[in-house]
Amino acid sequence: MQIALDEARAAALRGEVPVGAVVVDPAGRVVARAGNRTRELSDPTAHAEMLALRAACAAAGSERLPGHALWVTLEPCPMCAAAIGFARIARLYYGASDPKSGGVAQAPRVYAHPQCHHAPDVYDGIAEDEAAQLLRDFFATLRR
Repeated sequence: MQIALDEARAAALRGEVPVGAVVVDPAGRVVARAGNRTRELSDPTAHAEMLALRAACAAAGSERLPGHALWVTLEPCPMCAAAIGFARIARLYYGASDPKSGGVAQAPRVYAHPQCHHAPDVYDGIAEDEAAQLLRDFFATLRR
């Protein structure tokens, strides 16, 4: 999770919402890491999770990442949660919950739908305080 937090801090320095993500292969090696780049790339899909999944899939030469884990600082939104399922990620670890836009534990609970073809094992609250503080600090500076 520390690498994901580092990616989130780097995103904040770029003026992006501080969210970071890391994909780890079954052997425990980091195969991709990313932070949000929606503003930089003018791309609403350039969330940290999406960028990390794209890079990991490119490295694997496959659209699926069985046995891989994704670590992310914030509960994935519905778009990212669906992509995580499509990629067949085995385990999802996330830090802060997202009551407003989360798609895992909050409505719409993507993995609970019968249309969901694959749901990873989900572990929440990993470094939650630090991840949430990064977000609070970022948004507090915008309100000044």
